[in-house]
Amino acid sequence: MFRRYAFAWCYLGAYVVAEIVYAALGPHGQAVLTSWTTTSVSNLEHEPLIPLIGSAFVTPGEHGDYFAWPVLIALALFGANRALGNVRTPLICLAGHVIGTLVSEGIVAYRVDTGQLPVSYRNLIDVGPSYVVVSAIVIALIAGTWPARVAAAFDLALLVFAGNIFGGLSSLDVAAVGHLTAIASAATITTLTLRARHRSR
Repeated sequence: MFRRYAFAWCYLGAYVVAEIVYAALGPHGQAVLTSWTTTSVSNLEHEPLIPLIGSAFVTPGEHGDYFAWPVLIALALFGANRALGNVRTPLICLAGHVIGTLVSEGIVAYRVDTGQLPVSYRNLIDVGPSYVVVSAIVIALIAGTWPARVAAAFDLALLVFAGNIFGGLSSLDVAAVGHLTAIASAATITTLTLRARHRSR
């Protein structure tokens, strides 16, 4: 059981541990950790690796978020993991997370450089597992079993209607652009992966 869903269990477990550590740090420690792991333009220019990895495990917010995200992660990742295994699934989720981040923050950098946004936008707080989750949702919707697709669709509905993940898309909000880019990237890579797997049979 664990081996089949190794990626889902490992990511979920690591995220929960990170949440516990974050909650134990106190306000000052939380602020330091968030500023260290945020995928802001400033951070990405100086040290991209730590923010790109660390941001997927940090979620500042209300106490309710601490309980909601593990559920949202589980609903998406186990179905995706079953569909594409322990190698393809993390690679696609990582690609969605990284591409979503680079595109959304790249737009911010361009808009700051051209005077469309104030310089303070180079230090926006941009952390959380949502790009990984929406990428996993796409995998489950495209390649998963029917139960996995139902769980993923429910997950997506929660993120869209309760989480408002596309809010501000018309004004190129960082999170909204990142979510759309992560979804498009995951859909493209998943489709190509399935086609390649089908040809090899």
